[in-house]
Amino acid sequence: MTIGAAVRDRVEEPAWDIARLFPFQGEWSEEEYLALDTNQLVELTNGTIEVLSMPTARHQRIALFLYRLLWTFANDRSLGEVLTAPFRVRLGVRKYREPDVIFISAEKIAWQKEQYWEDVDLVMEVVGADDPKRDYERKRREYAEAGIAEYWIVDPQRRLIVVLQLQGQAYVVYGEFGVGATATSALLPAFGVDVAEVFAVPQ
Repeated sequence: MTIGAAVRDRVEEPAWDIARLFPFQGEWSEEEYLALDTNQLVELTNGTIEVLSMPTARHQRIALFLYRLLWTFANDRSLGEVLTAPFRVRLGVRKYREPDVIFISAEKIAWQKEQYWEDVDLVMEVVGADDPKRDYERKRREYAEAGIAEYWIVDPQRRLIVVLQLQGQAYVVYGEFGVGATATSALLPAFGVDVAEVFAVPQ
C-alpha cells in the first residue's frame, strides 16, 4: 500500500473513539445537545439528533433576502427581533429546530435564553430540494404543536410562498402566493413580500 492510499484510508475511517463519547440516538438530553459546538445545522427531536445538509448558496441568498425585509420591517416599528439560522428554537421537551428566519415579538425578548429562543411568533423555512416533506409536513406539524402563530414555507422549486396561520392546534392556509403576487402576513398585516423578487436572487 502506498503512503497516499494509507492516508486516504485513515481519512475515510470515522473517528469512532470520539463518536463513542456522545450519547446513542434517542438518548440525547437537552444539555448534551446544547453543548454541541459545531457550525453544522443540527436539530433535536425526542432525544435523536438530525444533522442537516449544508444549504446551497441560493438557499442562503433567499433566506437572507427575507431576513433583511423582515428585520427592516420589525426594527422600524420596534415590533421585535429577527434572527437567521444557525440559531435554535425550542419547540418542546428535547425538541429543537433551526428555522431559516425567526421573528419574536418585543414583549417576549427579555426572558429568552442566549442559546435558544422559545415561544417565537413567526418562522420561515426555505424548502430544500433534498427533502421537501421536512418543511411541508414534519415542521408544519411541529411548529403548530409548539404554538408558533405563523409559518412561511418558501419553495424555490415551485416558486411559491405558502403562509400558514395557526388556528387552534393546527395550521390553515392563509395564502398561497406565486410569482406576480405579494405574499402577506396574518400576524403582521402591513408586511408584504414581492414573490418575484424573492426568487429573482442569483442562482
